[in-house]
Amino acid sequence: MRQINEATLALAKSFESCKLTAYQDQVGVWTIGWGHTGKDVYEGCTMTQEEADTTLLDDLQKTARGVEACVKVPISDNQFGALVSFAFNVGLGNLEKSTLLKLLNEGDFHGASLQFQMWDHAGGVTVPGLLRRRTAEVQLFLT
Repeated sequence: MRQINEATLALAKSFESCKLTAYQDQVGVWTIGWGHTGKDVYEGCTMTQEEADTTLLDDLQKTARGVEACVKVPISDNQFGALVSFAFNVGLGNLEKSTLLKLLNEGDFHGASLQFQMWDHAGGVTVPGLLRRRTAEVQLFLT
């Protein structure tokens, strides 16, 4: 099992603000901590900073296992980290069915890097924060 490197953790934290009380994101999903979602997140839910930090690492490791399972070619730690950040944000299912993953698994790293930018929308609208995140993920992927 690959570990989450510092660049990946820093990238996730730079785009996932930490909120210790549950809130609805741009598309209405209940979220808490560093972007944690799930059945355990609901209106009025709270957590401590320590719980938020631990949950982020757990969520990133879960995402990392999914990325490892679907990537069929050797990749660098930074490429892995960029994919983990991407999948953490858009969901593993979206990575699994993406052209990004298809191109990557065909060995077309340049083509795959161009696909990150296709995922800068939420609710059908381009979101400047998502565009900045995708740009940062591409930069990490190409490092």
